[in-house]
Amino acid sequence: MRIFSSLVLCVALSSGALAQDIGSSLRGANSVLAQGGRLSSEPGNVVVLRGLDKVTARTRDFEVPIGESYEFGALTITPRYCRKRPPEETPETFAFLEVMDRRTDGFGVDADGEMVFSGWMFASRPAQNPFEHPVYDIWVLDCRA
Repeated sequence: MRIFSSLVLCVALSSGALAQDIGSSLRGANSVLAQGGRLSSEPGNVVVLRGLDKVTARTRDFEVPIGESYEFGALTITPRYCRKRPPEETPETFAFLEVMDRRTDGFGVDADGEMVFSGWMFASRPAQNPFEHPVYDIWVLDCRA
């Protein structure tokens, strides 16, 4: 029981520090914008993702334009935004993704899908906001203009 409570305490402390780090980064970006400055990078037009099929253990890298959908297995992935920091700053690539899991009616006809993920993914911290699915995994690799 002590090990479990120690583990919970460590996770709580580390997530608090991470939230504080992200919060300070966002406050810094907001202060730059409030002063009439510009962010150091521009949003990208294409997000580069890596998908893993856990059943076959095969990976595939694919590029998806912002706002367009890409089908990976039974998933439909739609990136809404991505940005990559310039090389002179701390490296980070992040994207906002929406992932739908397509369903069928048992006869191969598509039925309504289910939104299984809608949120930010970070290339340097994939476990921060993970995509959890029993068959597939997705990671952000890059954001290109």
